[in-house]
Amino acid sequence: MISLNQYGFIRAGVAVPYLKVANPLFNIEQIRSLIMKASARKVQVLVFPELCVTGYSAGDLFNQRLLLESAEKELLNLLQATKETKMFIAIGMPIVCDNQLFNCAVMIHEGHILGVVPKTFIPNYSEFYEKRWFASAVNRISNKVKICGLEVPFHENLLFKDENSELVVGVELCEDLWMPIPPSSYHVQHGANLILNLSASNEIVGKAEYRRNLVTQQSAKGMTAYLYTSAGNSESTTDVVFGGHAMIAENGSLLAEDRMNDEETLLIRDLDIELLMNDRRKFNSFMGIVDPKNYETVSFNLASQTVPSLERHTNPQPFVPSSKEDRDERCLEIFRIQSVGLAQRLLKTGIKKAVLGISGGLDSTLALLVTCAAFEKLKLPTENIIGVTMPGFGTSGRTFRNSHDLMKGLGVNTKEISIKEACIHHLTAIGHDLSVHDITYENAQARERTQILMDLANQVEGLVVGTGDLSELALGWCTYNGDQMSMYGVNSGIPKTLVRYLVTWYAERSDNPDTKNALLDIIETPVSPELLPLDEKGEIEQKTEDIVGPYLLHDFFLYNMLRFGYTPSKIVLLAQNGFDSYGKEEIVHWLKVFCKRFFTQQFKRSAMPDGVKVGSISLSPRGDWRMPSDASAEIWLKF
Repeated sequence: MISLNQYGFIRAGVAVPYLKVANPLFNIEQIRSLIMKASARKVQVLVFPELCVTGYSAGDLFNQRLLLESAEKELLNLLQATKETKMFIAIGMPIVCDNQLFNCAVMIHEGHILGVVPKTFIPNYSEFYEKRWFASAVNRISNKVKICGLEVPFHENLLFKDENSELVVGVELCEDLWMPIPPSSYHVQHGANLILNLSASNEIVGKAEYRRNLVTQQSAKGMTAYLYTSAGNSESTTDVVFGGHAMIAENGSLLAEDRMNDEETLLIRDLDIELLMNDRRKFNSFMGIVDPKNYETVSFNLASQTVPSLERHTNPQPFVPSSKEDRDERCLEIFRIQSVGLAQRLLKTGIKKAVLGISGGLDSTLALLVTCAAFEKLKLPTENIIGVTMPGFGTSGRTFRNSHDLMKGLGVNTKEISIKEACIHHLTAIGHDLSVHDITYENAQARERTQILMDLANQVEGLVVGTGDLSELALGWCTYNGDQMSMYGVNSGIPKTLVRYLVTWYAERSDNPDTKNALLDIIETPVSPELLPLDEKGEIEQKTEDIVGPYLLHDFFLYNMLRFGYTPSKIVLLAQNGFDSYGKEEIVHWLKVFCKRFFTQQFKRSAMPDGVKVGSISLSPRGDWRMPSDASAEIWLKF
């Protein structure tokens, strides 16, 4: 079982009831029924559409005293029926105050009214005639309203804070969102991290997409969660059709959506309030200019919920878009960023040659493809790219062949320089037993290769292009002053899980059969530094993921730890939710490996060369990640 509050989640729902216009008795029963269904699923916050107690399309019936009194009477019945319901609920209804009628959201909790928020922006154009019946919040006189026999807070600057979590709720109604500066923009700056929008937006061609963009953009700009629900099909009348557009968004992402249901709708998702608050603390310009407004905060106690599983999709590959169309678009964008970064470095240094070590593995392959693209941008011949294959003690025939085929297909200047004799000489000179295949044996090869590349670059007045990727930097899976070093790292912002997709994307577009075949075989080759001797069959025996763990998991750990600052225990929970192929014990094991290596290997990142930042995660000590090399991992390992 999962305690939602312990991990910073709030279970939220958006509801669209089946209504009868101008029949509060029927409508409240439909609302109550949906509340009970939501309660059974442990929902903590639930929002209903605008004017759902009466129906939005009641027209001049809003001027009928009977309808207004019936709405209040049925609200009282709802309060009685939900006394035992541990849920924060927002419903829409007309409310009389200060000799005016207001279109309002009424917030209820455990049978009590916490406050009433009147609509600020009243539409009065095209099919909308709201000013015929309703006053704007700016016309109110009182800060209190008497409803169901009680005086409660009544104004547009109300916030509702849960005393047991970081949840702070702000409310706006329909048209409010469509304005240049919506009320929710002020709400979030004054602390709201969940916005509820009670709406009655009708359906015309193209409007649903526009609403969707409004909701996701507002949630992104406000670093907030956003619940939007609109009048359903049952309110369609005369010339206007309503579609019951229901959306749940979080920080720019649409978590759930539904519309055009003939009956009722109930969407439920777990919102990550911790994620939102981490982002607000991290992006400190969020609170740059706060408009002074007279806000009032109403406190309530939201019951913690224990659930069997999360109502939330967790992407197991957060660096990789799930759809092929989005993935291809992302690959093109990344490839452009990489090639532009390298091209500018070459242009501004006046260097016209590049030197790369080509191993026949994924990382060096991507670096070579990017370098070719940069040279094409600069209108430099590919012969100026010097690809060096440096076979050593663990080089397989497969990678050796692929490296040559790739360089030949791309038309680069190819060199082959064996490192075996040089390494034997060096290891013998320092008194190292050649039969001992330890870290000294491995690193001597990596540093020999780097020395060759650096010296060759000096000789031809070229630039050594680094091939190491983001995942290797995170784990420290590189040799200090060996493959950790270069003159410019084009892959330093690319995680291992994404490297494979980038090479695949390039291969699919290649019109050179030899190059394409080499790329496809490289993609299928096991990831290995090839620093240990081959097995008896001449196959690669040293496989990286057998030693440090699956890159699929490590990239997941990296993203969630750095992007959101999650605790290890929450990362384990999310990994269990996102992966079917790994059990909790295996996830915990590799997360401990990740945390230990991430902390102990910071010294390598502190000395890393310039490289291209391509995404939200970067480990450059000059920009995104500044961490002492001697920081302790102790509290990260206790989970």
